[in-house]
Parts: sequence; C-alpha cells; structure tokens
Amino acid sequence: MAFSADELRVLRRALAIALHPAPLQDEDVQDCLRLAESVDEAVREAGRLRAFLLDDLARYREALPGSLSGYLELLRDALAAGYDPGADDLAALRALRRNPAAAELLARCQVLAERSVRARLARVSQATASTAPSVSRARLLALPGGRAAGDEPKPKPPVPAERPVPKPSEVFPPRRRPVPPPPPEERVAG
Repeated sequence: MAFSADELRVLRRALAIALHPAPLQDEDVQDCLRLAESVDEAVREAGRLRAFLLDDLARYREALPGSLSGYLELLRDALAAGYDPGADDLAALRALRRNPAAAELLARCQVLAERSVRARLARVSQATASTAPSVSRARLLALPGGRAAGDEPKPKPPVPAERPVPKPSEVFPPRRRPVPPPPPEERVAG
C-alpha cells in the first residue's frame, strides 16, 4: 500500500497527536477520517484482488498441464503475497514435478504447507489447553501399578445358553388352503 504526500502528512500529524494528546482542529479530524476511509477502501480492494487472483490460480490449475507456465507464475505471485498452498496445489505440483521449475516450487510449497499446518495445530492446542479444566495429577499417580493388591478382577457372569434357532414352520405356521365356495345349486337363498 502506498500513501500520497498529503496522506503521509495526515498520518504523521495523527501519530504526533496520539503521542502528545492535544485538542484537534476540525480540519485535522476531517483529514483523519478521509485517510481512514482511504485505508479501508484500499483494504477492501486488496481483498477483491486477492479473491480474483485465487480464482485465476484455480482456473489455471484446472487447465494443467497446458497452462503450466502461467500456473507456476501465478502460484509464485500468490506465495509472495502470503498465500498458503493448498492440497490441490501440492497435488498439481506433484503431477508436474518432472518440470524443474515445478519441482522447485513443490519443495517450497511443501515447506510452507507444513509450516501452516504446524501453526494451525499450535493454535488449536493452545485454544484447547486454555479451555480445558485443570485436573489434579495427584489423583492419577495415587495408585502405582493400577489396581490395589486386594482388588481381584470380578468373574464375568456366565453367558446364558443359546436358544436353538426356531424352524421356519414354528415362526410362520403353515397356510391353510382356502375352502372353495359351494356350487350355486347348493346355496340357500335367505
């Protein structure tokens, strides 16, 4: 991010006021607000540019191996801007490692990815440690060797004898054949 000469003047004045508090003139307040708006807009624009570059990188990665040189160049630029290579990038570079430039970039990306994973694991373990209740270790060390000598393992209750599997005829009784209706001459009108 680059500041213009006027923005640097405002920034210098704001820092001086922060170090040595003094009443502000309305013009100084307006200048600081405009500078803050400019910085916010630059941050938003940087976010949009980053999203565009990452989308572009994904498009080039999907078009590999035909887009090798463009992909490698975009990946180098993204790494220089602080991008952490993902699993897709590592897989693509592994497939292209016969190319010396891709092999070099693969080695660099593996180091960066490992560093990123270690940092995330450290943050997770710190967060877990800070939220975990403190447990007294004395209770855990009170019984050396596990059980006391008088504690014998209890015998397991006997397993009940298995019932025999019923036959299908016991579960599903045989069907009775339907009785045919009597012939019409034997029917009684009622």
